[in-house]
Amino acid sequence: MTTYDDVLEEAGKFGRCQKRIFALLCVSSLPFAGVYVGIVFQGFTPDHWCRDSEVMEWRQTCDWSLAESRRLTAPLINSSGVPQRSSCEQYEVDWNSTMFTCDPEELDFSKTPTTACKAGWEYDYEGRKSVVTEFDLVCSKGWLVDMYQATVNAGFLVGSITIGYLADRFGRKITFLISNVLNGIAGILVAIAPDYVSLLVFRTLYGFGVKGGWMAAYVLITELVGVEFRRTVGILYQMFFSVGLLLLTLLAYFITDWRWLQVVITIPYILMLSYYWFIPESPRWLLSQNKKSRAVKITEDIAKENKMSLSKNMESLTNDDTDSSTGTFLDLIRTPNMRKHTFILSYNWFTSAVVYQGLVMRLGIMGGNIYVDFLLSGLVEFPAAFLILLTIERIGRRLPFAAGNIAAGASCFIAACIPDSMFWLKTAVACVGRLGITMTFEMVIFVNTELYPTFVRNLGVSFCSALCDVGGIVAPFLLYRLAVIWLELPLIIFGSLAFVGGGLVLLLPETRGVPLPDTIDDVEFPHRMKEAAGQKKEQSANLLPDRPILIDSEPEIV
Repeated sequence: MTTYDDVLEEAGKFGRCQKRIFALLCVSSLPFAGVYVGIVFQGFTPDHWCRDSEVMEWRQTCDWSLAESRRLTAPLINSSGVPQRSSCEQYEVDWNSTMFTCDPEELDFSKTPTTACKAGWEYDYEGRKSVVTEFDLVCSKGWLVDMYQATVNAGFLVGSITIGYLADRFGRKITFLISNVLNGIAGILVAIAPDYVSLLVFRTLYGFGVKGGWMAAYVLITELVGVEFRRTVGILYQMFFSVGLLLLTLLAYFITDWRWLQVVITIPYILMLSYYWFIPESPRWLLSQNKKSRAVKITEDIAKENKMSLSKNMESLTNDDTDSSTGTFLDLIRTPNMRKHTFILSYNWFTSAVVYQGLVMRLGIMGGNIYVDFLLSGLVEFPAAFLILLTIERIGRRLPFAAGNIAAGASCFIAACIPDSMFWLKTAVACVGRLGITMTFEMVIFVNTELYPTFVRNLGVSFCSALCDVGGIVAPFLLYRLAVIWLELPLIIFGSLAFVGGGLVLLLPETRGVPLPDTIDDVEFPHRMKEAAGQKKEQSANLLPDRPILIDSEPEIV
């Protein structure tokens, strides 16, 4: 019987057609970056203090600066031993009984009682208009900024499972296009949301379509290329997310209103509806649905664009990925090794999301130049993909996977101990943490696929990756609420999570050079699978014609 991988040997494993489709689908990773971590700019919290209408009137009359009017409004407090003006309290002053003078130095309210803000807040906008400044999400309402990010991750959680099912049921292409319709509608609704409650609802819908569509595109491109190219295109596809981070920095620098930035992030999803005419359905999926004639037609088109010709018997084409049985969740935890793999992989999905999003969002509260910091942290993600490609086939999966976690954890601990006066050193160490956790994020997905047997592989990846979205929901609460107690406390938590993750990874088996498991017995008794693979390799070697053995020379190219 002819398998689809056999046909790709002739049609082209990664020819001109697949490269064109790959380039088109990589576009979907660009706006995904804006949705995933756009809160850094859209939820930016500038310096703020209580609004006092009387002070605002006298500021215009006396031509006071913002700093002078703030001194007359906000009392001094000690924050971590450093005196600064309060953001959430104001002097309780009766201006009618106060002897007024335009010289603010003559007005001393240090012994005046204070109260919580009564008439909203004033903001030192620094050129940005964000969700925070529009809806006053500060002080007692500060946790609502966390909800802004948590709701999109809740959408990711439900959407990735739902759209993943739809992609298996109705096809990768149509699901990808439908998700883009939803993304376009929900993205525009976010931009025009009249109030905060509707904003959260629309953000949830937005998240529902975005990640599911991104995953459908990921599956589609990996199913169109030869086996040996799947890992490379998968990692490069994820690397375009990092390209999206750089573009987000540029867009945010010039587009300072969060609503217009949201519109620009959404436009690519609308434009990608044109892909209906430029990308095909997955032939592998069509074969799994017994739609052989369409699969053959698409494969012939791929071969034609690749300038290749087919000689395989297409009538005997079968789907080599079709499973003969269906697994259940109990299969993931019933036996010892399966249970261990499920726990460790789920934990690492969770940790990757918490630490990655936490480090990115932390840039918005550090007080430096948010654009420079975000750009630098995005640039350090690119070496992660190249390090993975250079190491996974040479030293295996487990050590780079664990090293990424440990590097991220160590960087978090070290950055927490560096004083704020050494800002650039602190930033550089944090960037190393971003590099490490990016490696972890990009490796966990394909290590996940290599550790589960065929009949529960999709279920295993779906279940474990769901913990990624749970981590995304938790991350903003960990960061913003703990930073109120101590700015460096989130780094301590992130470092601890990453260190534990790295240690757990070392308990996983190495999968380099090991065939993908087909049954639970292959997972529980991996030595049997290795022995079988060795015997098969030995039998194949015995079938080769005799040839001279080269000693102390360059290896012979077969």
